[in-house]
Amino acid sequence: MLARLQAGLVRMETWVAGLALVLLIGLTLLQIIARNFFETGFPALESLARVLLLYVTFLGAAIAISADHHIKVDLVAHWLPCAWRARLHRPLHAIGALTSAALCWAAARYWVDEWTFAAPSERWLALAGLILPVGFGLLATHFTLCVLQGPAGRRPVL
Repeated sequence: MLARLQAGLVRMETWVAGLALVLLIGLTLLQIIARNFFETGFPALESLARVLLLYVTFLGAAIAISADHHIKVDLVAHWLPCAWRARLHRPLHAIGALTSAALCWAAARYWVDEWTFAAPSERWLALAGLILPVGFGLLATHFTLCVLQGPAGRRPVL
């Protein structure tokens, strides 16, 4: 059941990240063409491009965690035998889950402030900024699924 949940999350994240990447490339190309050929630009596209980059980054990180291809800071574990690495799998992923959950909480508080004090014309940007708490929440979810499945019960989803 956990593997199916993770596979469904990865499928959804892949589609949204792919759509965000296509939009990011298309809107950036539109901005380049507008500036170089028509000597104009769209100021909102700069802000939207930054938010789309966050979508691609967070969703890509979540996908990488599910495939166990994320950046690992556990340098010492690299030199340990495989048996020890298997023993450290759950504690290290639990630390990642707790860290991501704490960052999700902080990002949610930040987003509430952004939404509260956003000008009415900037509300769309604040709404798009929901990727911060949602992204950290997805990271925490994937780390938690890794903890629950353990090293032996995990299959790469990609």
